[in-house]
Amino acid sequence: MADEDEQQEKCVIVKQGAAEWMTTYSDMVTLLLCFFVLLMNPEAIDGARMELIMYSFNGLGPLAGGNTLEIGELAELGNSIMSMPSQSKGAGLDKARKTAVSLFKPEIDSDKVKVSEDERGLVITLAADVFFRPASAELNMEQARGILTKLADLLTMDELADRSFRIEGHTDSSPTDPEGEWPSNWELSAARSANVLHYLTDFGADEFQFQIMGLAHTNPVLYPDDTEDARSENRRVEVIILSEGHL
Repeated sequence: MADEDEQQEKCVIVKQGAAEWMTTYSDMVTLLLCFFVLLMNPEAIDGARMELIMYSFNGLGPLAGGNTLEIGELAELGNSIMSMPSQSKGAGLDKARKTAVSLFKPEIDSDKVKVSEDERGLVITLAADVFFRPASAELNMEQARGILTKLADLLTMDELADRSFRIEGHTDSSPTDPEGEWPSNWELSAARSANVLHYLTDFGADEFQFQIMGLAHTNPVLYPDDTEDARSENRRVEVIILSEGHL
């Protein structure tokens, strides 16, 4: 009996679960995670820069890197952390998006204008059928004047003073008249971009901030464009406030 009591005294009571200090540690890690999530505004970092950040970490699927985030060149990308976008630039693009949605609300509701974002930056899409006569690069100023004036006001915001803009003209896949004014959709789409630029500069935009492109029917929104609705959707001019990675 004495031996049994002695064995019971020697038994060590083992507590189930993790050590008590882990509770405090996990609370601290959770709070830190919440803190950094609150600090980070994803809209202030464009896709190219976000990819640069992701490349600096290990174990992120195809984005294998293992670099240290420090001042200097990242050999894989040829970029410097010193060139990372500032919060003010990101905030400027965010403000431009909110301003655009507010400015163009009537036109957005009537499908004359669309405001969206993609890897290029902030995209203001103008429905070509509203702005141009069929197979023509001449702007219908009765319809376009008010919208282009608003667009010029947007592009001359102080927050966009150091930004670059690109105007992209798009057509549907219907061929032009080879004997007419526009031998192909390439010339037509480029001329539409150029005319939009001319009017924007007339309304106060700085032409030295712009690039223009004519993409013809090579980048459709809807494919195939074998219906009039699809062709109408593809006929458009896009004015893009370029992100840092697409200057």
